[in-house]
Amino acid sequence: MSAWKPAAGHRRLLYAGALVPALVVGLGLWNPLDRADARGGPEAPRFRVDPFWPRPLPVDAASGKPWVTGEVAGTCVDSNDHVITVNRGFSTGGLVAPETVVATASPPVVEYDREGDVVNAWGIPSVLPNGIHGCFVDYQDNVWIAGNGDGIVQKYSHDGGTLLLQIGTRGTCDSPTGACGNFGLVGNSTTLLNQPADVAVDPGNGDIYIADGYGNHRVVVFDRHGTYLRQWGGVVTNNAAPEPGSFAAGDGGHPHCVVLGNDDLVYVCDRADDRIQVFDKAGNLQRIIAVKPGTGVTPHADGSPGLGTAGSAWDLDFSGDRHQTFMFEVDGGNERLWTMDRRLGVILSGFGRPGHAAGEFTFVHTVAVDSRGNLYTGETIGGRRIQKFRPVGH
Repeated sequence: MSAWKPAAGHRRLLYAGALVPALVVGLGLWNPLDRADARGGPEAPRFRVDPFWPRPLPVDAASGKPWVTGEVAGTCVDSNDHVITVNRGFSTGGLVAPETVVATASPPVVEYDREGDVVNAWGIPSVLPNGIHGCFVDYQDNVWIAGNGDGIVQKYSHDGGTLLLQIGTRGTCDSPTGACGNFGLVGNSTTLLNQPADVAVDPGNGDIYIADGYGNHRVVVFDRHGTYLRQWGGVVTNNAAPEPGSFAAGDGGHPHCVVLGNDDLVYVCDRADDRIQVFDKAGNLQRIIAVKPGTGVTPHADGSPGLGTAGSAWDLDFSGDRHQTFMFEVDGGNERLWTMDRRLGVILSGFGRPGHAAGEFTFVHTVAVDSRGNLYTGETIGGRRIQKFRPVGH
């Protein structure tokens, strides 16, 4: 697997044209934060966008053109608080016309250090999953990548040099025809996937949990060697009252995320149904956490039809305290990032609004939290960037 290393003498650059507005945001003169009355609950942390992170991407030595990442489809953090993104679009030739002339595609996987400098980049599009979507760094610092345009999940060594494990078969999906796509089925293959959206690994035993995904409507679990263990899920038949344990029928990543909590529970984003479903590791439903009903296909509280967007439950991560008091939830349907009380399942505060300025979102897709409580959000489609939000006071 090819990898890029930073050249000696690589230095920070500063775009002077962005200096004044960036300083306005960075100094806290603008803060898109809405706070809710927790009524005796924990006080939600506050965040401020860091407009200078990441630093400008490297310049390609061969062409003399700067890198562009394309859509930032996944964000994950390693044990050194390095942020890894998986980037799609440009890596497969999807450049818009001006960028084909003045820029070049970055490698699909980019690793940033704490200061926002690129310290490694790697990946060959023809080897990685098609339509890379979601990443996860496990307890051994291996990097996992899913592919929502394919039928595979892959595990790489941290530097990208070695493909350690692949689940599924490239170009062949768990469907009646073997084609990849949403056929409105749950899927039951013990070896094949269908457009998986996300992956998480249990640090206790190495079990692999896959949100499978855009084509199937299940969570499927494999052991550390890639042997099938179990699955659960179903296809929702009533949008007005979606069945517990099932996932929205539409094509859009349902389930869209899978995240393991310190409470030994599995948190799964049912994106279009505007909810997070929480299971034990055997697949038994424990609770359902609503996130802004009426955003996707579910009705508003007053019974009126939902907006019909891609929904409000896209991705989540937890605060770093032992009890994981807070849950940070990505709501791409409303272009918001919500801070929720994990135990109570209620929204405490949120920030963001549609737009392209620092702190605004366009198709916000994923979130990751480092050991210092910083949040990193990835945007796809028209956003195509990663942003960092620092806890206020840090």
